[in-house]
Amino acid sequence: MADRRLFTENMGGRGILTQRIPTRPFGDLKDRHIVGYDEYVKTGGYEGLRKALTMAPDDITESVKKSVLRGRGGAGFPTGVKWTFLPKVEEGQVPGVDGFHRYLAINADESEPGTFKDRLLMDFDPHLLLEGIAICCYACRLDRAYIYIRGEYHHQAHVLEKAIAEAYEHGIFGEKGLINSDANTAGQRFKVDCYVHRGAGAYICGEETGLLESLEGKRGWPRIKPPFPAVKGLFGKPTVINNVETLCHLPSIIENGHEWFCKQGVESTVGGPPSFGTKLIGVSGHVNDPGVFELELGIPLRTLVEEYCGGMRGGKKYKAAIAGGVSMGVLGTDQYDAELDFDIGRKYNVLGLGTACPTVFDEDTDMVAVARNVARFFKHESCGQCTPCREGSGWLYQLLCRIEEGNGKTKDLDLALEVATSMGSMPGTTICGLADGNNWSLRTIMNKFRDEFEDRVERSFVPVKMTVGAAAKD
Repeated sequence: MADRRLFTENMGGRGILTQRIPTRPFGDLKDRHIVGYDEYVKTGGYEGLRKALTMAPDDITESVKKSVLRGRGGAGFPTGVKWTFLPKVEEGQVPGVDGFHRYLAINADESEPGTFKDRLLMDFDPHLLLEGIAICCYACRLDRAYIYIRGEYHHQAHVLEKAIAEAYEHGIFGEKGLINSDANTAGQRFKVDCYVHRGAGAYICGEETGLLESLEGKRGWPRIKPPFPAVKGLFGKPTVINNVETLCHLPSIIENGHEWFCKQGVESTVGGPPSFGTKLIGVSGHVNDPGVFELELGIPLRTLVEEYCGGMRGGKKYKAAIAGGVSMGVLGTDQYDAELDFDIGRKYNVLGLGTACPTVFDEDTDMVAVARNVARFFKHESCGQCTPCREGSGWLYQLLCRIEEGNGKTKDLDLALEVATSMGSMPGTTICGLADGNNWSLRTIMNKFRDEFEDRVERSFVPVKMTVGAAAKD
């Protein structure tokens, strides 16, 4: 297991994603500033891209596969494997020529409640993202990249626009980009264009096909799959969709090698893929020092809270935590030592690691109110395309409002769990996973804090005594 004290051997005490962004406890937040092109290059920026341009595109993909870099947007799917789903480029085909296009869509929507880790990268080190984009486009032979950024991220959009202009000026993107220069010795030359596309603030557009619909100027409704985006994505062309943090890992993986990346993080303890690398973890809630920390995957929640976040606020006890964004569900009071890696779902009965941005609750938190607020969010953000989600999210919100007000009965608890369990893409009743997020968040809260819900409702069952046989005795 790697040293979770963060890069003391690998990076000299600095972060990997945050090496230019001071973060606690390794830097003063007052020293944060936007890193421009010149500073980025002086501190080793674009060296990963330069090395990538000397490699064959398939070799880059293979290196990413061997690193087992898992998507940092929520699902945790291996990035290199995802890239291999793209159709092969036939001999003589050049992306961007004669109507042959292949796209990269960057998910910078980050609308999962309690999640704010991608924002840190876009705020202060935008060229790290642009370098990752360039590497991905070269490896996968993609000629256009669209950064789909959350509508509320006004400042971040301006920062990215300025950085993209610098990247065009200094030969990263465009006709005179690095991938058309002499540095490209291993593959067919082609150009990449990069754009920022601002969303309108819809949670559902964080779902990859909803994002594509929005990029095309349509209503943000998730698509029925298949076909999958790798085959028929943006504008009907092959498309890769990656998260901001995922792409920001590519420069260091290419520059240092996949073996170096695999020294960080942890192996799986349940027989699944490993959780290698570092993770940006945004902590909010009832802690003394909330914020974003770059730590190796596998750090226990207790260590994160008590050693990095200054402990629970006001000296109160830990009660629960939304470990990876609200749609992943809740860790209970007895799960304070849960390890933040991709095994967390199978080990602690949550949907998954998600964005790994915990919202921590203290002992005074009303979990009934938490459940009601979660239900309100999903009801509001459902796109309405699927009946189980559209209607079920509304029913769940009504039931939880009734329970919170003290007007519910015991049967309402069972009804709420029944409604939640019957909606979602995993039961096969909806197109996308929004209903699954609603399902898992409410089920885990109600099951792990059942006594709080039972205390708020009127008991509506009648105990029945039974005897076995006519002569049964006590």
